[in-house]
Amino acid sequence: MEVRWLEQSLADVSEQDDWLGPRERSHLETLRFPKRRADWRLGRWTAKHAVACDLNLPPTAERLAYIEIRSAASGAPEVFLGNHPANLTISISHRAGIAACAVGESGAMLGCDLEIVEPRSDAFVSDYFTAEEQEVVRQACPADRFTLIALIWSAKESALKALHAGLRIDTRSLSVVLDDPNMAVIHGFQPAARDDLAAIPHSSPLWRTLRVNYIPQHIFQGWWFRCADRIRTGVSLPPTPRPTWSSFSQRGQPETLTSMEPSFGTILDK
Repeated sequence: MEVRWLEQSLADVSEQDDWLGPRERSHLETLRFPKRRADWRLGRWTAKHAVACDLNLPPTAERLAYIEIRSAASGAPEVFLGNHPANLTISISHRAGIAACAVGESGAMLGCDLEIVEPRSDAFVSDYFTAEEQEVVRQACPADRFTLIALIWSAKESALKALHAGLRIDTRSLSVVLDDPNMAVIHGFQPAARDDLAAIPHSSPLWRTLRVNYIPQHIFQGWWFRCADRIRTGVSLPPTPRPTWSSFSQRGQPETLTSMEPSFGTILDK
């Protein structure tokens, strides 16, 4: 299975709503608060572009409206082409003006998350982390602590999305294991601007691997990297190598920016 990753920012989102399908426009009208509306539109915009890129469709308003992102009973996003379910699985995350969407094949368990590196209390760690994770945080040097907390929390969030469970599951039933014990790698890229998408080396995102064990049912393969103050994580079952990073050319045509990391093959029989 291949997983593809696409990010967009609030500045990318069209001011018009003609790229939304009828159901999506109806739902948007129910959202009263401007921030909630902006975040929801950003997530849908990013997901639709990710699907268009995966299907090699031009991201015109008409094509994007044809791609509808609906919510399942669990709250997980589902892709419809017209009124027909698409042979795709997606996961969406947004944080502080940037959204990400991971795309995989239908039936896969897939989750992604964006997290900001910011101060977190000892109470947060004790409430949400396993005893083993708490010990890893305790042993980390002060410069690494908040990054490590954000990484572990983000990986848990990704796994909860893959399980379609959210915080209905005790986060301490999920155990995050970093495959690279070298703590120096968690610092990632530090561009001068605050987490500018243009600063990310799209041609070779430095995805590193992790695992999330959900006892006793699942062991998720995961990947992560940091740029400036933002952590990106994703998990999948069945396991996959690292995602490919997708984008759009200046002409608006979808393109996949090939990573130097191992590739996956093809998601769909297109």
